[in-house]
Amino acid sequence: MQEYDIIVLGTGLKECILSGLLSQSGKKILHIDKNPYYGGQSASLSSLEELYKNFKVPGPGRSKACGKEWNIDLIPKFFLANGQLVKILVHTEVTRYLDFRVVEGSYIYKTGKVHKVPATEEEAHASDLMGMFDKRRFRKLLLFALNFDVRRPLTYQDMDPVKTTTRDLFSHFDLGLDVTEFTGHAIALHSTDSYLDQPYVETIRRIKLYSESLARHNTSPYLYPVYGLGELPQGFARLSAEYGGTFLLNRAVDEIVMDNGKLFHCKQLICDPSYVPSRVRKVGRVIRVICLLNHPVKNTHEANSCQIIIPQRQLNRKSDIFISVVSYAHNVASDGMYIATVSTTAETSNPEKEVQPGLELLEPIMQKFVSVRHLLVPNEDGKRSQIFVSRSYDATDHFEAECEDIKDMYRQITGAELCLGGSERHQSYNSDED
Repeated sequence: MQEYDIIVLGTGLKECILSGLLSQSGKKILHIDKNPYYGGQSASLSSLEELYKNFKVPGPGRSKACGKEWNIDLIPKFFLANGQLVKILVHTEVTRYLDFRVVEGSYIYKTGKVHKVPATEEEAHASDLMGMFDKRRFRKLLLFALNFDVRRPLTYQDMDPVKTTTRDLFSHFDLGLDVTEFTGHAIALHSTDSYLDQPYVETIRRIKLYSESLARHNTSPYLYPVYGLGELPQGFARLSAEYGGTFLLNRAVDEIVMDNGKLFHCKQLICDPSYVPSRVRKVGRVIRVICLLNHPVKNTHEANSCQIIIPQRQLNRKSDIFISVVSYAHNVASDGMYIATVSTTAETSNPEKEVQPGLELLEPIMQKFVSVRHLLVPNEDGKRSQIFVSRSYDATDHFEAECEDIKDMYRQITGAELCLGGSERHQSYNSDED
C-alpha cells in the first residue's frame, strides 16, 4: 500500500490549485482524475466537434469545424487584475505558463439598453448611466472607498464599518436607486441585493478591488488568458509535479474506505462533489448557455471581449444574469468568431426562459449549448472526517467567490491562513493589452 499525505480527486481548477500549493509546502500528493483530461466540469474543449459531442448536439458543418482554432471553456470566468487568483498565480509563478489579454470592456443593462461601465474620467463624464449630480455623489463615495482603511478609524467618517449597513452608507452619500444598482452590481459585483443590509466594510473592499484592478490597465478591470482557461489546471498540476506530486488520469475511483485503503492510503482527502455525492447537498441550480456568434455583441463598441451584467431589479429577479464574451482575439475561436456565455442562478422550473433577456442581447446566435447543473456544497467542513470537498462553481463570471472557497479549504486542511506574500512581483505576469 502506498502512503500519501494528501490524495486529491478531480483536476478542476480548485483541486489543482490546492494540489500545487500543498505540494509546494512539502506535502506528498497523489492526484487522481476519472477523466482522461484536466478540468472536470470546468474543462476546456479544444475543438468544435468536442463541444457538439459534449452537449449531444448534431455536429457542426465543415465551415465552422476548424479543429485547433477553438478552445471553449465550459465555465468561463474572468480574472480581476488585482484579484485573488492573479495573486495566487504570481505567488506560485504559474504565470510562466500563461499569457493574458485585457478584456475590452464591462457593461451593465439598464432599462432595455446596454451601457458601458466607465473606465476613465472622460468616460465617466460622458456616461448616461448617471446624471450630473449623481456623478458628484458617486465620486465622493469612490474617494471614501479608496481612502478607507479598516485599521484607521479616522477614515470611517463617523460610520462604524461593522455596525453601519451598506444601505445606510449609500444613503449617507445620497445615492439614488440607479447609482446604488450600478455601484453594487457592476463595481462591487454583488449578484443579489442582500448586501445592502450587511455591514458596508465588504462592499467597500470590493469597490477598492475593482478600482485597483481597473487602474492596472485603464480599459477594464478584467483579464482573460490567451487560449482560454484550459491551461490553468494544467499549470498548477505542473507545479505540483515539480514538487513531487504524482498524477493519475483516466483512473476510476471505485470506493473511499475510511480505515485502511486497498491501494492508496492518505491522511487527508480533497475532492470535487462528483466523487462524494453522499457528502454534499443541493442548494440551487445554475444555467449556462454557450453561444457561438459570428459578430460582436451590439452596443459594445465592436468589442472583441466584454462582460455584461443584467442586475436583478431590471428583470424583477432575485439574482443577476451574467454574460461573458471572448473571441478569436483570445485565440479561443476561429477568425471572426465569438463565444458568449449567459449564466445565472435558476429561480424557476424553466431556466432557459430566465436567461432569454440575455440571449436577446446576443442575436443572431449561430448555435446554443445549454447546461443546467445543481449547485452543490459540502455537508461539513471536513475537520472531523478529513475529507475536504469543494463547492460547485457559481453563476458569476469572475473568480473571486471560487478563490474564497480555495482559501477556506486551505485553512481547514492546514489550520493556517493562505499567505500569498508581498505584491512586489505583481506586475510580472504576462499581459498583452492589444
